[in-house]
Amino acid sequence: MTSPFIARPERYLPPNAPGMRIGLFGGTFDPPHLAHLGASLLAMKRLKLDRVWWLVTPGNPLKNTKNLAPLAKRIDAARKLTHHPRLDITGIEAAINTRYTYDTILWLLTRCPRVRFVWIMGADNLRHFHRWQKWRAIASLVPIVVIDRLGPSLYAGGSPAGNALARFRIRECDAPSLPNRRAPAWTFLHGLKSPLSSTALRALRGNGTPKTAVKPAKKPPAAKAKGKSASGGKRRAK
Repeated sequence: MTSPFIARPERYLPPNAPGMRIGLFGGTFDPPHLAHLGASLLAMKRLKLDRVWWLVTPGNPLKNTKNLAPLAKRIDAARKLTHHPRLDITGIEAAINTRYTYDTILWLLTRCPRVRFVWIMGADNLRHFHRWQKWRAIASLVPIVVIDRLGPSLYAGGSPAGNALARFRIRECDAPSLPNRRAPAWTFLHGLKSPLSSTALRALRGNGTPKTAVKPAKKPPAAKAKGKSASGGKRRAK
């Protein structure tokens, strides 16, 4: 199937220049949600990044993509969600025909050799990072920042990849220096703890439940009747 992109994929690279500090946040974003945005903004602030690029992938090799929304639809949804002047949404992987993160990063480093890239991932991804193709090579290409997630953060550091890369971990207070460090180097940022997940939102979508569905708020307790005490008994006349 012919790619919808023209033959010059460089045209689809977001703004960049030598010396810029740019975070790379890859995923299917099906659908994108506020935890994705929160992770991006947290990394941008704590690492003092100039920009963050969302790399919306055509498909995740480790996941079932049978019911994956079309790439163009996911890119459009991500752009509608973000609306941030330093956050860029791109489908560059479809243009350069890469399927694996290692190949994508290698391509970007070749085209933008003096940009200081940092890979952004959630703690849930660190837990499964050892299953990624050439994961050790990825860690040797660019520094990595891992963002706190509700639940996975408790055991992500003890995962096979977390243990293998433990000696390259820098203190969280040194996070601003990460883009300037030579890989392998990584850090863990606490403070997000969002319970949102694309998997859960897809499940809701599949059940026909609106993505914004929430439990109705409980009605406030009825006002106490006049002349009644807080315990429900009648007040004693003095």
